[in-house]
Amino acid sequence: MPAFRIPSTSTGHTRRVTVAAATGAAALAAGAWWFTDQAPYPYAQRRLLDIPLPFLATANLEGMLRPRPGERILEIGPGTGLQALHVAPRLGPSGRLDIVDIQQEMLNHVMARAELANIATIHPHRADARELPFEPGTFDAVYLVTALGEIPEPERVLGAAATVLKPGGRLVVGEFFDRHWISFGRLHRLADSCGLHLAGRRGPSLAYLARFRPCPATSEVQPAFAANS
Repeated sequence: MPAFRIPSTSTGHTRRVTVAAATGAAALAAGAWWFTDQAPYPYAQRRLLDIPLPFLATANLEGMLRPRPGERILEIGPGTGLQALHVAPRLGPSGRLDIVDIQQEMLNHVMARAELANIATIHPHRADARELPFEPGTFDAVYLVTALGEIPEPERVLGAAATVLKPGGRLVVGEFFDRHWISFGRLHRLADSCGLHLAGRRGPSLAYLARFRPCPATSEVQPAFAANS
């Protein structure tokens, strides 16, 4: 017979009290986090950024972003580098990952981690994501993970991202439910207004990744219609 004993009533009661206390503490912590959450995310709370979020893990991001060797990719709002340190090696020695953040402390943190990991292809830029310091058509892909809602005027961020994308490039946005969460419906509408069309989505409403591509220019589409007429 299995060697176990049924706990006494007192032990069971103690466990229930312990679980209840832990649940209550977690709820209080979640409430405190919800009402004190700031944008941009405070550097002092950076350790929370290294916790993988459901449906937004680096493997899921890679599946949506599809980084390839030799590409140049931009991450907006890298935080402590959880995604950057995963994506950069996928670009190989001839590729490049640029990161943009408004907080110099975050950029310094990512670069220190990159140095420890012997990754030399990450390039930091302190800038406003609404006014990206790059020429149009610079990047093969741009991505943001739980960052878009923290930036005022997200439509300007998407517009700036669309501008720096190459024709046929891809934009991946990851959102997780918090005070700055952007619903998929709102994101889709904003993307449409910026000339981006949906190319794929993964995850439920409260934790999703969505991939967009620049819509073909009207002048590029007209010849195809003329040829078919």
